Amino acid sequence: MEHTRCLIIGSGPAGYTAGIYTGRADLHPILYEGMQPGGQLTITTEIENFPGYPQGVAGTAMMADLRQQAERFGTDVRTGYITDVDFGNRPFHLKDDHGNEIEAETVIIATGASARWLGLDSEQKYYGQGVSACATCDGYFYKGLDVAVVGGGDTACEEACYLATLCNKVYLIHRRNELRASKSMQHRVLNNPKIEMVWDSTTKEICGSDMDGVTGADLLNVKTGEIRHIDIAGFFVAIGHKPNTDFVKQWLELDEQGYIKVQHPGSATNIPGVFAAGDVCDPNYRQAIVAAGKGCVAAIDVERFLQNNN
Repeated sequence: MEHTRCLIIGSGPAGYTAGIYTGRADLHPILYEGMQPGGQLTITTEIENFPGYPQGVAGTAMMADLRQQAERFGTDVRTGYITDVDFGNRPFHLKDDHGNEIEAETVIIATGASARWLGLDSEQKYYGQGVSACATCDGYFYKGLDVAVVGGGDTACEEACYLATLCNKVYLIHRRNELRASKSMQHRVLNNPKIEMVWDSTTKEICGSDMDGVTGADLLNVKTGEIRHIDIAGFFVAIGHKPNTDFVKQWLELDEQGYIKVQHPGSATNIPGVFAAGDVCDPNYRQAIVAAGKGCVAAIDVERFLQNNN
């Protein structure tokens, strides 16, 4: 059985940053990239709000930079993912998708969260070409244009309000006749002249072309059966995220949404020696720069834990 002082599960800004810091601490970490190497940023549009890239950068390029930097300091980056964990006793026992067993003194979980989608073929076709799950990440690209947001909770309302500060008009599409968001968020949306509510409606199709990306959407009124077409340049899905925590849910304390609970201001979980960083424990911000910072926090927590427990 292979032994490591620190095993990092997941890549992306949190995982790679944890690799950089634990590598520089001479912990010789092993990092499993997961099913989506580089995380969600590898399938997003150009990133303009990450410090250090004044001209913007493609998500794939930025993740390649972070990966290379982690490897420079001795992080053993591996393809594949962890399938089984046993946090019953330390050192912990884990198994990867090839059946390899690893014994780890500490573990950092940075598996992120996945956006929930509507399930339309056109949604996936135009992902990154007008379809997005993050207004904060991509809203700037639609400055002065018309866009749509799908959802009825706090997240959807927050996204709509944020986009209203940039865009010409925002359609907020909801399948019911009232919002599920908090009353304060509802007031902000309903009193914003740039936001038009589209009640009792679902998205039948996202329209566009290979050259132009998203150009519109066909909406189905679930009560009347009427189809309404809207002309838009951006389509934002805000029906929630699912943290990638299924493989640890029997061991770690999770909140009601499935996010890992950590001891603020640090990254420790309910099991000593197991830490979490990034979107897997962050239902609020979901930004690359925040995830990178939390990856640093987890790495420093690991180093201090090992100093005090060896």
